[in-house]
Amino acid sequence: VQLQASGGGLVQAGGSLRLSCVASAERIRDYKMGWFRQAPGKEREFVAVIRWNGGQSYYAESVKGRFTISRDNAKNTVYLQMNTLKPEDTAVYYCAASLGAWSTLHDQNVYNHWGQGTEVTVSS
Repeated sequence: VQLQASGGGLVQAGGSLRLSCVASAERIRDYKMGWFRQAPGKEREFVAVIRWNGGQSYYAESVKGRFTISRDNAKNTVYLQMNTLKPEDTAVYYCAASLGAWSTLHDQNVYNHWGQGTEVTVSS
C-alpha cells in the first residue's frame, strides 16, 4: 500500500484547508482510511476515519463539527476538509490504512500503512 498525502500549508486561525491522501494498492477497499496528527512535542493522535464502502466515519471529539472526512472511490483519494482552524490544530497530518476492527481505529497501532505526512500550521 502506498499513501501520498498533500494539501498542508500555512493558514490563519478561522481559515480552512483540505488535505488529500491518494492510496494505491490491490484490494484497497478492504482497508479503512484514517487521518492522524502529531503536534510538536506531542504524541500522534487520531483525527478521523472512513470506510471506502458506504462512507461510514467517525471523529475525534476535538475536531467534530469542524473537520469532515470524505472519499472519492473513483480517484482512490481520501480527503480531510478542515474548517474553523485553530492554532492548536497545528501539526503534521498523516493518512493511514488499516485492516483493523472498526471500533479500534482510533488507535494508531492498528494501522498497517502510513503516508509521509503533510504539515499544517495555523497562525493566531
